Amino acid sequence: MDRREFFKTGAKAAAAGAAISLPVTTAQAADPSAARPAAGALRSPAILVSFTADDHRRRLTNIGMCTRKIRKCMRKHLITNYLPAQCVYNMGEYPSRKPWEPGEYDEQELDRLKDHGIQLIHVMDEWNDRYGLFGGNKLTAVNPEGFRRFVAMVHSRGLKILAYASSGYFAGHDPDYRKEWSRPGDAIGGWWDLPRCSPASPGWRAYFLPRMIQILEDYELDGLYNDWGYVSNAEKRIKEPAQDEVAAFEETPQYDGAVADLLHLIYSEVKRRGGIYKMHADRTNEPQTGGLKVYDYLWVGENVENADGLREATKNHSPYVVPCIQGTSAKVEGESDHFLHSVPYMQFPLLQGGRPLTGERAVVPIPRLPGVQENGFYRAAWDYYQAHPSGPYIYGGWDPIPPSTETRPAHARWLKQYLPMVEDGTWAYLEIADSDLFARPLPDGCVASAFANRNLYLVLANYGQSPQEIETAEAYVPTDTPAAAPARKWQLPKRSLRILRYSA
Repeated sequence: MDRREFFKTGAKAAAAGAAISLPVTTAQAADPSAARPAAGALRSPAILVSFTADDHRRRLTNIGMCTRKIRKCMRKHLITNYLPAQCVYNMGEYPSRKPWEPGEYDEQELDRLKDHGIQLIHVMDEWNDRYGLFGGNKLTAVNPEGFRRFVAMVHSRGLKILAYASSGYFAGHDPDYRKEWSRPGDAIGGWWDLPRCSPASPGWRAYFLPRMIQILEDYELDGLYNDWGYVSNAEKRIKEPAQDEVAAFEETPQYDGAVADLLHLIYSEVKRRGGIYKMHADRTNEPQTGGLKVYDYLWVGENVENADGLREATKNHSPYVVPCIQGTSAKVEGESDHFLHSVPYMQFPLLQGGRPLTGERAVVPIPRLPGVQENGFYRAAWDYYQAHPSGPYIYGGWDPIPPSTETRPAHARWLKQYLPMVEDGTWAYLEIADSDLFARPLPDGCVASAFANRNLYLVLANYGQSPQEIETAEAYVPTDTPAAAPARKWQLPKRSLRILRYSA
């Protein structure tokens, strides 16, 4: 069955990560590893098809230990269908003087990302033709055949790919746009020219939803990424409704009724097709949906000025959270800060990759917006690229200027430690408050979380400005130096993170 046919018959599939299991052959039974398909293939998780009795015994023993010893924690979660290794892939500049074209560079970069451990990539707004430069719009590809080739490149490496499709932003200069879809003045102006379309507008829903589905049909994607564009009821300053708006739901500071309804409809359709749905909003926002599930992944961090504040605001958001500290807004003390703020809370930072971002899009003329240029991040990126044509390069709008050469190596090092810790079937115990896992109470400013599966992992974080020592009740080994002797005392320098594995 090809991918297009799979999506058309997706109603028979279960949720994301649901799988098609083949009979186990005699050879596979003799060698369980032979039954494990390549990463990214449609498959059942290892815990269902390849765990031996000893694997299950070890898992249950470790979970039992946590059940007995951990009396209180912030959150307990069973990890399933989790792809933490995610990359935003810059396909090229847009607006541009000619369409981007995937080629040998992309083949090599995708190989690098696969070797790095990346499982899922998504492409941002540059995949589409939002300014109509090449005959399309915000819901169609700049280069349809080129995009299909790129999707095939991604799939050939066992990776998954999502494409940007905003349920809120549309292009104000597009001939199809209708002002009655938006609340008066509710737009990002200038070069962006993106009005927010009301989730309660029947006209906007009728326009957007079938075209959103067509993206999945046309490009054989694994799902969608939604920069949802909405301002929560609690933060809404524009009170006048859109002309084409139906007040159908209760709207309160704690419940965004129309948004919840629209997002759940979209989420359900993507899941019906066996796909993945990822969302993003400014700062630390989480959709106020009254319990309706509307995403598989939530990207947070845009415009956040304090990384500690980002951690505290999002640490108990519904899983799975993908943090990205915006380099031009929040300063960090080092590349390990990205992981210090995320790993103890079952989060892993987003990587930015793909083609170097030159920022030329800031100076390309746009016929529909005569004389308008971007004078923010992309203009700064263009100036930087002119001065540094040989790198180091910027890859996305959340990179700092100048970029850090340590970003990708640090991401790879921590990902290597994180992936085994969150394999399918792991029980996570986040921010442990009361337990027998430690010989004495945790120092102020320190946090511990546990992850139990075939192995038991303990994550220790020191958020303070002074070094601390933590003593565990049992012996562990550090995952970054697995040959080290088991120990019970652990030195944590200021603002540092350690991942330990139970040595029994």
